[in-house]
Amino acid sequence: MSKVSQYQDGGISRARSFAPDLRHNAFEARAMANVLLTAGAWFVAALGAVPLVSVIYMLVVKGGARLNTELFTELPPAGFEMGGGIGNAIQGTLVTVGIASAISIPIALLAAIYLAEFRPNSNIAVAARFLSKVLTGFPSILAGVFVYAAVVLLMGTYSALAGGVALAVLMLPTVTLTAEGAMRMVPQRMKDAAIGMGCTKTQVVWSVTLPTALPSIVTGVILAVARVAGESAPLLFTALFSNYWLRSVKEPTASLSILIYNFSSMPFENQIELAWAASLVLVLIVLTFNILSRFIGRPQV
Repeated sequence: MSKVSQYQDGGISRARSFAPDLRHNAFEARAMANVLLTAGAWFVAALGAVPLVSVIYMLVVKGGARLNTELFTELPPAGFEMGGGIGNAIQGTLVTVGIASAISIPIALLAAIYLAEFRPNSNIAVAARFLSKVLTGFPSILAGVFVYAAVVLLMGTYSALAGGVALAVLMLPTVTLTAEGAMRMVPQRMKDAAIGMGCTKTQVVWSVTLPTALPSIVTGVILAVARVAGESAPLLFTALFSNYWLRSVKEPTASLSILIYNFSSMPFENQIELAWAASLVLVLIVLTFNILSRFIGRPQV
């Protein structure tokens, strides 16, 4: 063997002697720590899922037995009556949430456009963002008290309209912050290109920013709707309850959350079964909204 070959072989041997050992060793400290931490994370996740799974199981078992056509088309029964349904509560929930959406979504979108596009660094924008973040943690019962003083006392009666206004107060900050964040995520080069083509600021917002950010905005709206659909405290002060079908938004109306609250404390087995069924229906509604938000807001490939 030549001296050059011996020198090369010696260099390779020395390089191999200094190279790290990349083979997996299950008993290495880092590998064992990784296994233990992974197992701990799975254990904590499973432990946290136990209450959720148990509640869903009880809802399916106890509430699923009453899922039939009568449940969705009949009115709640009186104390000693059997059968009945929760049709008016489903109607009232849909009406109040619809009113809340009709009030809050346009206002929130206009506020988000102002915050994200027109005056993002102004004092008004800073104050609006701060108040929106404060309102996201606002106790829902205080929204009910506020609307009770501002709407119920003014109208002289509890009503579905007052309930919708209370839910709108809770929806407004969530939709505003989500929409603003979605608009800020739109690439600036897209806006600059539109301006370079001669578009005004308003045209850029309506033709570029809003269409691009629409999936994220819709996701925020759906999550806000899912949140207020299960609220009960604001409705106690505004919509109250009714055992009849809703004929006008100026009348008190039933809702799923209040029906569950009322029927779960009654000593009648039939009402308790209806409370379980209403709980299952409410969970399915909220779950549907959450699945829709995940589906609409997923990244487009």
